Amino acid sequence: MLRIYPVILDWLETLPPIIASIRQSNASLANQLQRSSMAVALNVSEGMAINGGRRLNAYRIALGEMRESLTAIDIATRLRYIKALSNDANDRQQKIIATLVNLAVPWKP
Repeated sequence: MLRIYPVILDWLETLPPIIASIRQSNASLANQLQRSSMAVALNVSEGMAINGGRRLNAYRIALGEMRESLTAIDIATRLRYIKALSNDANDRQQKIIATLVNLAVPWKP
């Protein structure tokens, strides 16, 4: 199991009250955040179970879904549907993004 997987699950656990707050102002944005954030965990889990190019593709999809989730949160914050996230929440999100970049973009010397 990847060490980032439990971090992703912890991040998901923090989202229900955020999604509920967004839903009061914009149900579509809340639904998009809910779908994209769950897709991060689902695609990372799938990537852990397969090999080769399909693994890389699953991690790339997870990265895209994570960025989509962060954008939904950024939009909700800018439109004042929610308050800015804590530094801890932001740090966790950046750790997930950084790890997914490392997994999705192979390092070449």
